[in-house]
Amino acid sequence: MENFKKEKVTARKLMSRLAALALAAALVLGLVGCDTSSALPGGSADLIPNPAASQTVPADGQDAAFQMHFIDVGQALSVLVECDGQFMLYDGGNVDDGSLVVSYLQSQGVEQLEYVFCSHAHEDHVGGLAAALAYFPAYHVYSPVTEASTKCFKDFVKYTQQQNLQVEVPTVGTQWALGSATVTMLGPVAQYEETNDTSIVLRIDYGATSFLLTGDMEADAERDLVASGANLKVDVLQVGHHGSSTSTSYVFLNAVLPEMGIISCGVNNKYGHPHEETLSILRDAGVDVYRTDLLGTITVSSDGQNYTVATEHYATDAELNPTDPAASSTAQQAYIGNVNSKKFHLPSCPNLPAEKNQILFSSYDEAVAAGYSPCATCIK
Repeated sequence: MENFKKEKVTARKLMSRLAALALAAALVLGLVGCDTSSALPGGSADLIPNPAASQTVPADGQDAAFQMHFIDVGQALSVLVECDGQFMLYDGGNVDDGSLVVSYLQSQGVEQLEYVFCSHAHEDHVGGLAAALAYFPAYHVYSPVTEASTKCFKDFVKYTQQQNLQVEVPTVGTQWALGSATVTMLGPVAQYEETNDTSIVLRIDYGATSFLLTGDMEADAERDLVASGANLKVDVLQVGHHGSSTSTSYVFLNAVLPEMGIISCGVNNKYGHPHEETLSILRDAGVDVYRTDLLGTITVSSDGQNYTVATEHYATDAELNPTDPAASSTAQQAYIGNVNSKKFHLPSCPNLPAEKNQILFSSYDEAVAAGYSPCATCIK
């Protein structure tokens, strides 16, 4: 499988985004909820004070290894974070995703997990964690609750206890070291009856780069989190609730102002995620959208100053956020044809013809209509 990379350098455009968001209307709430179901589970790092951001880059000048993997678990969420050879798992997808998550962690060289977080008790977040805990030793396991009625959550607790651990409920302000990165718990800042709003919200800082994991947090908890005064401005946002319109309110996005929003959702999922309302809000804020349903597993790597993004598949900006008129225009000349071979390629293809043999097409259909066939290397 070919990997396609998009590089991005962090460069905040806060004032322009604030101005754009100031003109936007309030979010209309839409579809809610993630299902629960029964399940079959497919050195210690203690809490420390948060070091200064400048200390997260090694003093010898060598780039520390930091990666955040948004594993393609369909209509669910699972995020593996690595820094300096230490690993943290945030959610495990559905029960049926357990073996996939274990295999992916193995492929990344995981032998133990410093921290395991269940963002909240819905099956599409906690389901696969039992399998991960059955396979990998862990040192701390966290959840907003210690009990829930579903079998998948009970299995999560069971495999935690089999490691002689207890599920811990962390408090806002708790900070952890993951290698030279710092993980800070920002929310939830209140008690909620809605399970999605109980999602553990984590800020991760590595050098000058920053990331926010929000689980399925919805608008009520978002507003409370903003009102708490938490430092929410980050470069990369895990868009809440799989891109549902119940999350990513204007007031929240105005506080976060990310450059990139990553949505974990399933192909043609029954909820219609990501919702058009959410994509429009991200468009208004100038946020680049990345989606696992179109791109597969998404990996963000940081050297402490800049970050790069690698995806399993390729999709145009217009496909990733079809509400963005600008994306539609930038999608023009998306394919490059070879007048000799009659093949057409993505601009990122390593097999592009010499410039004199190139012809530009503004769409896939235009290239096919002209008698060209897709390159097997870059177009799947």
